[in-house]
Amino acid sequence: MSLAPGNGPVQITEQQVQARIQEIAAKIREDYRGTEPHLICVLNGAFMFHTDLVRALDMPCTIDFLQASSYGNAKQSSGEVRIVKDLQFPISDRHVILVEDIVDTGITMNYLLHYLEGRGPKTLKIAALLSKPSRRKVEIPVEYLGFTIPDAFVYGYGLDRAQFDRNLPFITSQE
Repeated sequence: MSLAPGNGPVQITEQQVQARIQEIAAKIREDYRGTEPHLICVLNGAFMFHTDLVRALDMPCTIDFLQASSYGNAKQSSGEVRIVKDLQFPISDRHVILVEDIVDTGITMNYLLHYLEGRGPKTLKIAALLSKPSRRKVEIPVEYLGFTIPDAFVYGYGLDRAQFDRNLPFITSQE
């Protein structure tokens, strides 16, 4: 395991991330053949995953962005979710994939699922780069999962450390 400069050990390499995205994209192409899925990026953390996933899909799709917060600048969820940026486009009768960076306690995802279900999508599924099942307070069905990780603070590849290090091409942890 290599060290990221000024950071802890690299937990998931850039190559591992990109390979897994290709696998997830292949599964989505198979599941949504003949349709045009609508991929919603949960900002800010999922922006890199969302971008690379959309590029890997190689099929007609539409995108939108949603921002919810239960963290602020903290390392752990406060448990109180609020919408910071709402969707721009309607999702009624659409096949929606909610693209998230990490499912931690499940509280934010549970909130977003209920919030979006109220807008009448035909289907609503989750694609998450990371999952921490040991921290789960609410069980969430993640249909397209990148990696299951232990309970450690991770950042890089879109996930931040007090708003920094989102631009790292890999996932690392704090020592």
